[in-house]
Amino acid sequence: MSEADLTDAGGLPLGTTVSVIADWPEERGPCHLRTPSYVRGRRGRIAAHLGRHPNPEDLAFARPAELRRLYHVSIPLSEIWPGEDHPNESLLVELYEHWLQPHGTPS
Repeated sequence: MSEADLTDAGGLPLGTTVSVIADWPEERGPCHLRTPSYVRGRRGRIAAHLGRHPNPEDLAFARPAELRRLYHVSIPLSEIWPGEDHPNESLLVELYEHWLQPHGTPS
């Protein structure tokens, strides 16, 4: 992995609203996931670019792993626990771009 891979700032702009894809590949057979089930289907914002890294979902099975963009995504606690009083509190999660669906432009 090169320095350019780690500093790559392409992809989704900071502040972009995204939804985490609501998919459960573990129901289709053996897999290795880095995306917590409790954030799937939830909305958040891109908080930081973390570079491009080999896809751990492939590495876990010794398959060739393409480089994928990794982000910090800030998800409001109210997205995870609706009805709870968590004003201005959020969870910061590391998520790969192929798990994210953009929902707008940066704010």
